[in-house]
Amino acid sequence: MQIAIVLYPRFTALDFIGPYEVLRALPDAQVRFVAHAPGPVANDAGGLLVGATHGFDETPEPDIVLVPGGPGCVAATRDEELLAWLRAAHTHATWTTSVCTGSVILAAAGLLEGRSATSHWSGLPALRTFGVAPVPDRRIVHEGDVVTAAGVSAGIDLGLWLAARIGGDEFAQAIQLVLEYDPQPPFDTGHMSKASAATKARATALLSRDLADVESLRDGALFAWDRAIAAIRGLRPGLTTRLRRAI
Repeated sequence: MQIAIVLYPRFTALDFIGPYEVLRALPDAQVRFVAHAPGPVANDAGGLLVGATHGFDETPEPDIVLVPGGPGCVAATRDEELLAWLRAAHTHATWTTSVCTGSVILAAAGLLEGRSATSHWSGLPALRTFGVAPVPDRRIVHEGDVVTAAGVSAGIDLGLWLAARIGGDEFAQAIQLVLEYDPQPPFDTGHMSKASAATKARATALLSRDLADVESLRDGALFAWDRAIAAIRGLRPGLTTRLRRAI
C-alpha cells in the first residue's frame, strides 16, 4: 500500500507527523513524502527540514494521498503542477485526505466541489470560496473517497479512522495504544465553541505572526485575486491559475 504525503514549503509539521505515525504501522505500508523533486522542504517556522523522498512524477498512483496544511497552503493553491498531480492521483487513490488547511489545497484542485469538508477554523471561509460547504464542528468529514480533518491535532484522528477502515477496528485500537493517544489536555479551549473571546483574539494574533511577512502577504493577495476572478467568471476550481497566466 503506497501512502503519499505531500510536502510543500511552509507546511505545518504536526499536520502529517501524527497520521504518519499511525499509517506507517499498516500492513505493507510504503510511505512516500512527495514534492516537486526529492530533497529537503522547510516547515512553517523554517527550522525543521523534512526530506521529500520522491517527486510527483515518480508517484502517479498512490493508494492514499494526504495533504497537510500550513501557512504555505495559500501559495500551494496556485501551484498548478501540484494541483494537476492531485487531480490525477485522486483518480487512482482509494482515499484522498487532508489535515487542517490542506483541504483548501484539495478544494483548489477541484476535488471538493459540491462536497462538505472541514479544515482549521481559520481556513473554513476559504473553503466556501471554492463552492465547498464548510463543516466547523466535526473533527473528520467523510464524503465518498475524500476525507478531510480539522486543524493540526485532528490528523491523528484521521490516521486512526483510516487505519480502522483498512486494518479493522481492533488493529486501529492497538495502534492507538502503542501511541498512547489518550488526550487529557490541561485546558478545554481546543475548539472555537469552547474558547473565550480573549483566547480567540490571542490565537488569531499567533496565527498572524506566520502571515505577516512579505511572501505571505503577496500570496494572500494573489489568492484573493484568483478567487475574485473565479467568482466573476463563474470558473470551476483549478482553472484560475491558467486564467491568471493568460491575463
